[in-house]
Amino acid sequence: MAESEPGGEVARNELRASHDDRDRVVELLRVSAGDGRLTADELDERLEQAMTARTYGELARLVADLPATGSVAAPVVAAQVKDVVRIDTRSGHVKRVDRWVVPQRMEVKVTSGSVLLDFTRAEITQPTLKLDVDVRSGHIRLMTKPGIVVDTDDVIIRSGHVRVKTPWGPDVPAQLRIEVSGKVGSGHFVARPRYRNLWQWLTRQPKPYAITAR
Repeated sequence: MAESEPGGEVARNELRASHDDRDRVVELLRVSAGDGRLTADELDERLEQAMTARTYGELARLVADLPATGSVAAPVVAAQVKDVVRIDTRSGHVKRVDRWVVPQRMEVKVTSGSVLLDFTRAEITQPTLKLDVDVRSGHIRLMTKPGIVVDTDDVIIRSGHVRVKTPWGPDVPAQLRIEVSGKVGSGHFVARPRYRNLWQWLTRQPKPYAITAR
């Protein structure tokens, strides 16, 4: 369990590291070994620890005695995580895509528009997201990937529908659990992985969820 600072905030060094964070530290370690700063044994030991590190603090300790090179040392700096993000759309469209930082809680209200929350490249720094929804005649779509669990047991459904697709099965370890609550009126709430585009389909590339999660 991560330790908290005064006010209930998680200490920076205890925030969860992402796969990209580990990759940057691995690259810095390899560059440092090539420069002669680490022996082969030291490199092997630190690489193993980097690949299994869970927090920014664990990664920071592996490079504390090495000079930072460009942006490779960036993972030791924690992303700014908001407590609550509120989205209220009436007839428009809202998207959170690419490298956005997942907050601790989101409140999303959709009257007749749409909201897309794409988690495939998002910065995930805590194990749980509480998502409170109020969907009237619009729709909310969550783009997921292996390791993201969506729980909709506490959602009240009226004339709309809720659908969650997790084709990768229960054996994939959970990276983020999204606990959804609220109500869906005549709109829709859908959580699913990304589909293949036309070129990927024509060239018979594997479905995104068939590729091992990084």
